[in-house]
Amino acid sequence: MSSVRHPLWLVGFRPFFLLACIAGAVLPLVWAMVFSGYGGLTVSPVDALRWHAHEMFFGFGWAVLGGFLLTSTKNWVNIRGHHGDALAFLAAAWLIERLGMAVGGSWPTALFLLSNNLFLGSIVAMLLWTLIRHRAQDSYRDNAFFIVLLPAFIAAKQLLLHGDFAAGSEMTLALFRLAFLVMLERTLTQFMKGAFQVNILRQPRLDMPIKLLGLILVGSFLLPADLAAALSLALAVLLLVRFVFWHPQLALRRIDIGIMYVGYLAIVGQLLLVALARVADPGWVGSVATHLFTFGAMGCVIPAMIVRIANGHTGRKVVFSAVDRGILYLMLAALAIRVVLPQFAPGLYLACIHAAATCWLLAFGLLGWRYIPILLKPRIDGREH
Repeated sequence: MSSVRHPLWLVGFRPFFLLACIAGAVLPLVWAMVFSGYGGLTVSPVDALRWHAHEMFFGFGWAVLGGFLLTSTKNWVNIRGHHGDALAFLAAAWLIERLGMAVGGSWPTALFLLSNNLFLGSIVAMLLWTLIRHRAQDSYRDNAFFIVLLPAFIAAKQLLLHGDFAAGSEMTLALFRLAFLVMLERTLTQFMKGAFQVNILRQPRLDMPIKLLGLILVGSFLLPADLAAALSLALAVLLLVRFVFWHPQLALRRIDIGIMYVGYLAIVGQLLLVALARVADPGWVGSVATHLFTFGAMGCVIPAMIVRIANGHTGRKVVFSAVDRGILYLMLAALAIRVVLPQFAPGLYLACIHAAATCWLLAFGLLGWRYIPILLKPRIDGREH
């Protein structure tokens, strides 16, 4: 069997969830070591803070988002989707980017730029090709949001690495936030119906303004600060109104669904903190708004989605084992340790960074131990992909 016909290359979530498990385990630990002075990034082409933000968003984050979208888009438009050689190429490009970001400081500028843009440019082009070419048979008309936000990631990446870091990281976070809002809107509808036989509120007159505000806030760094804060507050309020009608009292009874609601509330909290920063300086310890999103939304939602997709899309029942539930509790612990604890014990800030990174190492290490073998095997129901 040739490498490109191996089960790993049958569908997008397989190679990229494997890479996400490795990145989620290793990258936070590397940053904790660098931040505390135990290691350096002297051969990286960028400074340590840009490296950290880029690797967590465009390394770890895009491994997950890429795997999710490569799998979802083919189902949305009902086609076979990218597989085989195309996936092998994308995975290789992702690995080359990690190498360039770590040790590419002495590389010729053209080589570094190629290594740093090959993966994102290629996967965005592939996803856009799928969505635009098959637009007529798309199950979701609001996938127009992805047609806008996917190329915007390329602009955000350049800004984060080579321009205004604050603006680039703000734009990148806003793009991930919009992607998460669309994903949660679609998946929680199915999860709540399947688990509790209830329908959560789906009202276009509410859902569409939420997504439009999310899209506008992608360019918040271009807006007057007071207007950006007001729009952030408006989006947070709309999300809270919708949350009330999404049966949180039921969802929070089960960790596998409840943690998705924690992620939803983390998005609300991040928006409220951004708005609050315009009228008061609470004196938070650390970049609280940013890490509330990265630990609360990305950190909590992503492992739960990996478990669901890795099981469901390989023909297995979507059942969270004791280990799976333990992984989710580890990620909740990481959120509390990294974001909440330092506000009460600022002297423990460095220890909190290391402890939170250790939680990620354990959680994604267990996730890899559980699901990488599954990602490497054919479906158990006899279907190809």
